[in-house]
Amino acid sequence: MAMTDILSAKDIESALSSCQADDSFNYKSFFSMVGLSKKTPDQIKQVFGILDQDKSGFIEEEELQLFLKNFSASARALTSAETKAFMAAGDTDGDGKIGVEEFQSLVKA
Repeated sequence: MAMTDILSAKDIESALSSCQADDSFNYKSFFSMVGLSKKTPDQIKQVFGILDQDKSGFIEEEELQLFLKNFSASARALTSAETKAFMAAGDTDGDGKIGVEEFQSLVKA
């Protein structure tokens, strides 16, 4: 499954263009611009499945750093500061990774 099966290519392009500069990524505005915050829990779970590259059931820090690349191969990696802030926002139980329920809460925040 590809991101474009769930989200519009135009919305993805627009959201990615808004955070091209280092340290310009904001997960709340990105989720809104890409249309993810309006999707159903099942659709959000499908996106989580794409982001969970190793299929561990969690998004770890390495996967989170490559978050934007899941939307477009030409997108940049998140900076260390962006990755840490994103992880801190999503990892509500403090285990160092983001589970599917945590991800759904983060998207709807």
